[in-house]
Amino acid sequence: MTRIKAPSEDALREASGLLRAGQLVALPTETVYGLGANALDGEAVARIFEAKGRPSFNPVIVHVPDVEAAQRYVMMDARAKAAAAAFWPGPLTLILPRREDCAVSELCSAGLPTLAVRVPAHPVALALLKESGLPVAAPSANISGRVSATTPQHVDEGLGDKVRLILAAGSCAVGLESTVLDLSGETPVVLRPGAITAEQIGDVLGCVVGYDFGDHGDKVKSPGQTLKHYAPCVAVRLNAVDVAPGEALLAFGSIKFMGIKGGGSAKDLPESALRNLSEAGDLNQAAANLFRMLRDLDRPEHAAIAVMNIPDQGLGIAINDRLKRAAAGSKRG
Repeated sequence: MTRIKAPSEDALREASGLLRAGQLVALPTETVYGLGANALDGEAVARIFEAKGRPSFNPVIVHVPDVEAAQRYVMMDARAKAAAAAFWPGPLTLILPRREDCAVSELCSAGLPTLAVRVPAHPVALALLKESGLPVAAPSANISGRVSATTPQHVDEGLGDKVRLILAAGSCAVGLESTVLDLSGETPVVLRPGAITAEQIGDVLGCVVGYDFGDHGDKVKSPGQTLKHYAPCVAVRLNAVDVAPGEALLAFGSIKFMGIKGGGSAKDLPESALRNLSEAGDLNQAAANLFRMLRDLDRPEHAAIAVMNIPDQGLGIAINDRLKRAAAGSKRG
């Protein structure tokens, strides 16, 4: 049963323990209540998508306690540091390039080379981040497509037992999701409007900052917009029942009966040509591994990536949505 607790020291310790154990915790921020998971744990992040019923793997915002923590995961140029100095803690999310050694799950980035990060301006959120010592992935704590939750009661009514603990701290002060500022390219652009305006950001950065609301089909990259697919350079072949010569295999479950056309067994493929999303057939584990394993197999020596069938239920719906996008955008998919 979901428990709603005031953010006492004991409750914060309990919430931190749940996050470290891979469970979901709802936390208050100044914008809306967030559905939090350990951002370093891909399976925990997958539980966010499962709980929200999110139709595809969109990027999610990762919350950190300060600029120093953010710089462990993203590269911050002078513009990013200026924006952070002016607006953090606060309702501004920055999209920045991931560091090469970034330990945050690629599921948070939806397979993109960028990461959305924010330092929230709420004492309870900051206390939880410091107590846990973790970066926390936390989209709005509501069923996907529903109105965002701005009270603990909203969270409980929408998610119920899908969240282990709700840290209750009354209504959110802003009540609107954070402004999302993309600083991953040459031109700063706001991808999602919020309490901090493009004009305010432009005053800090000393340049004109425009808006881009993502009216480009799926070619966008922000929380609150449609997913920009990561299209591998090699073709992606879905629902494969065997492997053609020269293909790599992205497996799911047992490959005991998976063969190679012309003779041979898939289990004898070289290590560089074989990845299994989950040998146990666990969809949470498969979601956590999806983007990393697609990248692992996206190698020029492979004629294509053959993907075994994924059950089209629960998280499998989101996994298949992502794979269809990858296939549609790949060379011969």
